[in-house]
Amino acid sequence: MIDFGWAADHLDDLAWRTLQHLLFTGIAVGAGFVLSLGLAIVALRRRRLRGTIVTASGVLYTIPSLALFAALVPVTGLSILTAEIPLTLYTLLIFLRNILAGLDGVAPDVIEAADAMGYTSRTRLTRVELPLALPLVIAGVRLASVSTIGLVTVSGILGDRFGGLGFFIFEGYAHVFPTEVLFGAVPSVVLALAVDFLLQRVQRRLTPWTTPVVVTEPARAAMAGIGSGY
Repeated sequence: MIDFGWAADHLDDLAWRTLQHLLFTGIAVGAGFVLSLGLAIVALRRRRLRGTIVTASGVLYTIPSLALFAALVPVTGLSILTAEIPLTLYTLLIFLRNILAGLDGVAPDVIEAADAMGYTSRTRLTRVELPLALPLVIAGVRLASVSTIGLVTVSGILGDRFGGLGFFIFEGYAHVFPTEVLFGAVPSVVLALAVDFLLQRVQRRLTPWTTPVVVTEPARAAMAGIGSGY
């Protein structure tokens, strides 16, 4: 049975945990995107390193998040770094694959035309290649964002200072209180769907010539709380 009175008394806590959830997600996705963009450029310019970079990101993605959180505690303590480092690492493979796929999809004729116009490699990247790769890049942002929203709940294992909405899930399980479990789980699902919807609108606005990629599997992972790396 759902205790609606308890839920009404904790709406302020729900608002705070939702903001924390978004903050943790935003930091991880932002840091992951910057790191991945740099690595993708290196992989594009130095082809011999591409396999190593993608493979390394893939290996990191396979590490269970609980194990990685636990491994970092002796090193970084119970700090925000302990939560953000794994969350950031899990975005790398998603971003790398999408950014590289987008850049690889730029037609050779377009690159040759840019070179003929006197563009430097940096100018060509920022003014030609990245804009053309934008559809897949934004799709990667959507995928990483929804996946990270699911993973943030797992950081609640680190204590009540972490986890965002996952705090309620862990507390509910600990006290065998289904209302609190649902109080965290349902908003987590809604948050994942809302963020994906908003990013899809952004994708349509920035790339009106394409059909946005439907992000279904990460959304299911966020809803179930069993996404990759858990």
